[in-house]
Amino acid sequence: MEFFFEVHTGLPREGPGSCASTRKAFSLMQELPHHATMLDVGCGPGMQSLELALLTQGSIIAVDTHQPYLDELDRRALTSGLSSRIETRNRSMFELDFPDATFDAIWSEGAIYFMGFENGLRSWRRLLKPRGYIAVSEATWLRPDPPEAARAFWDAAYPAMTDIETNLALLRAAGYEDVGHFALPASDWWTDYYTPIEARIVHLREKYRNVPDALRVIDEEQKEIDLFREFSDWYGYVFYVMRASSSS
Repeated sequence: MEFFFEVHTGLPREGPGSCASTRKAFSLMQELPHHATMLDVGCGPGMQSLELALLTQGSIIAVDTHQPYLDELDRRALTSGLSSRIETRNRSMFELDFPDATFDAIWSEGAIYFMGFENGLRSWRRLLKPRGYIAVSEATWLRPDPPEAARAFWDAAYPAMTDIETNLALLRAAGYEDVGHFALPASDWWTDYYTPIEARIVHLREKYRNVPDALRVIDEEQKEIDLFREFSDWYGYVFYVMRASSSS
């Protein structure tokens, strides 16, 4: 993981997204209390955590297992004057030991795939207050019959990846109502994520030109970027905003 983190440390984000998409998803949670208690799962360096703190007067607990990401979020929160409302914790999403009914909303951008979409929604359900919200972005097929290169990559990287209608059925089965969903624009992949990675790869390829292990990591990163450049019509991240069903 050493070379992976050298590629990824210090990026604006650790996955596709943007403040505009965070705001759009947040706007769908129309009955969220103004002083909401929120949990940001797999927060990374926390660009979305900071945006959420600007959108509400509530408090946010941001969890991740990579301490340098949490340190960066703490630094950004302090600089932005938001540190009093953002608390970071080094915690696995598999071991969220908060009491039941703690949060008005749970947020997770580009991270629920570690648990799997349905498993994550079911596991986090108990943490929500009655009629609480969950908003997650999830890798999703946008069109049927993707090209073989795209299918092979995602079958290896995330075999549980499916389409929008299947995910909507899964969230309903897990005890939620669909509040709204939308695909992230291609710019959400490039501006704060792939473009800075590609710039860094140029430098690292020269730095590690004689280190095969590092070059393998770099090649895999470039392969993923090139795949999206060619096949982004077939897949992307979709934001799913849902609310705990009153009947569950």
